[in-house]
Amino acid sequence: MNKPGLPHFASGEIIKGFGRGSKELGIPTANYAKNVVDALPEELNTGIYFGFAKIDEITYNMVISIGWNPFYKNEQKSMETHIIHTFDGDLYGKILKIAILGYLRPELNFDSLEALINTINNDIKQAVELLDKDEYKQYLKHEFFA
Repeated sequence: MNKPGLPHFASGEIIKGFGRGSKELGIPTANYAKNVVDALPEELNTGIYFGFAKIDEITYNMVISIGWNPFYKNEQKSMETHIIHTFDGDLYGKILKIAILGYLRPELNFDSLEALINTINNDIKQAVELLDKDEYKQYLKHEFFA
């Protein structure tokens, strides 16, 4: 599904987030500082997106939540990237480069933590399937990741 503002490329240092991804959800996220969030194009609505993320010269599949996370009632807009890979240790201070390529769904509120986790896991599954398509795989060779 084509969405205004896509593809969008972002790069910045990974900072400490709310600490919920790993601890509460079991789905760790890499978070950007406010200046990277503020640089998002206006036409890129809040919601859940997918694309590629690069850390330490390796590119991975990712899903990203852009917005206020209604379940947690955030007061500041955030970009929380879940890199579909298991890392040893934290990634704070590393440079994260992402290409946001497609839109999965709007931000939602949930009745329970379990419902949120199930939806995120479904987003991850959907992203992996979509990123296997040639129209997206071509971005692995994009100059942004060179």
